[in-house]
Order: sequence, then structure tokens, then C-alpha cells
Amino acid sequence: QVQLVESGGGLVQAGGSLRLSCSASGRTLESYSMGWFRQAPGKEREFVAAISRFNTAYADCVKGRFTISRDNAKKTVFLQMDSLKPDDTAVYYCASALALRVVTTSTQYPYWGQGTQVTVSS
Repeated sequence: QVQLVESGGGLVQAGGSLRLSCSASGRTLESYSMGWFRQAPGKEREFVAAISRFNTAYADCVKGRFTISRDNAKKTVFLQMDSLKPDDTAVYYCASALALRVVTTSTQYPYWGQGTQVTVSS
């Protein structure tokens, strides 16, 4: 069992930056794909970024602006978000799946955090 807690969300102006954190309890992260997803009001949950032992993946809409990283010793995954746009406004969720390579499909993640709100004003 893995429990995930996100933090770092908030209100920021367009062009600004935020850094999200996801702290995991339970097993270590080395054998897990850790993903970030987001859901805006009235929209489906969408993939943002993921990191595994061997690779990373990003949604096209965040490439070059967001960076995912992990600290296995601290069991924490980060999402650095730069050049934020109003379209990035959403609840951001951290997810975990036992996989050596990245998983980009939400249905393949059994463990989820409670989410953290990110609001980007224009």
C-alpha cells in the first residue's frame, strides 16, 4: 500500500512558477512509476508528467515548461512548473504504480493523492 500527499499548490500569475511535491509513505519509489495528472473543472483528468527508474515522459502541452524529478531517499516526487499559463489551472494529482518504465494512463495507477489546487491568473 502506498499513500501519497501532495503539496505546493496555490495562486500564481501567468508566467510565474510553482513547485509541487508528492510525499509517499510505504515502499520505496525505485520500482514505481510516479505520475502527475490534472483535472480542470468540466474536463477529464489528463496526464501531465511521469518518472520511473529508467525514463520520464511529458504531455506535449507542458514540455519545456514543467520538469519532473524524484528524491528516492526522501520518497518524494517534484513537479517544477515554470512559465505557467491560465490553461494550467486545475487540481493536480500525484499517482503511483508498480512499474519500471513510465505509465501515462490514469487507469493503470492504483494509488492516488488527494490533489492540490493550482490556479493561474491572467
